[in-house]
Amino acid sequence: MKKFFCILISFLMLHQNIFASELKSTDIGALGAILMDAQTGRVLWQKNSQKKLPMASTTKIMTATLALENSNTEDIVTVSKSVLSVPEVKLHLTPNEKIKMKYLLYALMLESSNDAAVAIAEHIAGSVDGFCKMMNEKAKKIGANETIFETPNGLDKGEHHSTAYDMALIARYALNNPKFITLINTPSTTFSSDKNTYTVNNKNRLLQEFNGANGIKTGFTNKAGHCFVGAAKQNDMQLISVVLGSGWGDRGKEGKWRDTKKLLNYGFENYKYKHIISKGLIADYVKINHSRTPNIALTYEKNLILPLNETEEKNLSIKIEAPKILEAPIKKNEILGVAKIFVGDECIKINLLADNNALRHDLKTSLEKIINGWLNPVFS
Repeated sequence: MKKFFCILISFLMLHQNIFASELKSTDIGALGAILMDAQTGRVLWQKNSQKKLPMASTTKIMTATLALENSNTEDIVTVSKSVLSVPEVKLHLTPNEKIKMKYLLYALMLESSNDAAVAIAEHIAGSVDGFCKMMNEKAKKIGANETIFETPNGLDKGEHHSTAYDMALIARYALNNPKFITLINTPSTTFSSDKNTYTVNNKNRLLQEFNGANGIKTGFTNKAGHCFVGAAKQNDMQLISVVLGSGWGDRGKEGKWRDTKKLLNYGFENYKYKHIISKGLIADYVKINHSRTPNIALTYEKNLILPLNETEEKNLSIKIEAPKILEAPIKKNEILGVAKIFVGDECIKINLLADNNALRHDLKTSLEKIINGWLNPVFS
């Protein structure tokens, strides 16, 4: 009997691990969600990731990014009267108040101050509309093509929306800036303007509740529900999670944290970086006609490292597409083919390059060499 229970417990533990490695769309309450590897941009899990949804204050990720790229953090910002009409959450800035840009950024990203977003936008672009134009242009450059910014703070307005996929792209871009990472990981800070002293505290619970958490931004509006763009790093793997519309009320407020932790745990538990292809490695050979070089090696143009789970690693395949015979001349590093790497439904293409020159050698080129030798003799 004791042996039976031991076997039963082992069986249950085994299957618990199997089930833990799965993540179904029903396990995530958000209307749209995604898990992305920051290093490669590879999508590891998704649910309605292309669905257009309001993204609330996660908008401020783009606002902070543009501020860091288009201003000096020591800039003195003069606040306009526009801040008076901005709803909570806000720092309660006053017209003509003078405050450093870096302090506005702390208020923006730690406590999600809506008036700080307006002050930043007007300082950089002269107006909120002008700044939103910059936001939309930047989004397109990043590849977030389904995003429209109509406010710098994420308040509901017009067609202001994004997708889980686009927000992951924006977060991935933002995380490349060390100043941004320092900003979003600040627990709390106290600062002063020419009129007041403020203290702001980071509202991102993930920083205390998840191992390796290093970002990013919460969000809520009546239209968007609770949203969160999260980030965590474990064993050199940086993951980005996005949940849009995780719910409303207390259920949604807690739901965004549950959704985020499930996504991040799934990624870290199931994916490891695998070095699939090395730059310069020979993939194939091609025969060369009319040359003293009978064949040329085809080499991979670049390295390929991907986060893979066990199933993907086992089923990964590579297909080489290149001609078997080519006519000289061939130049070194000329693209002669392509390698297609299949990972599930994904197909990743890497160019195949000639590893050497292959000069043409036939009757015509031989005669040309002889004639050039007669016309341009070399004397020693």
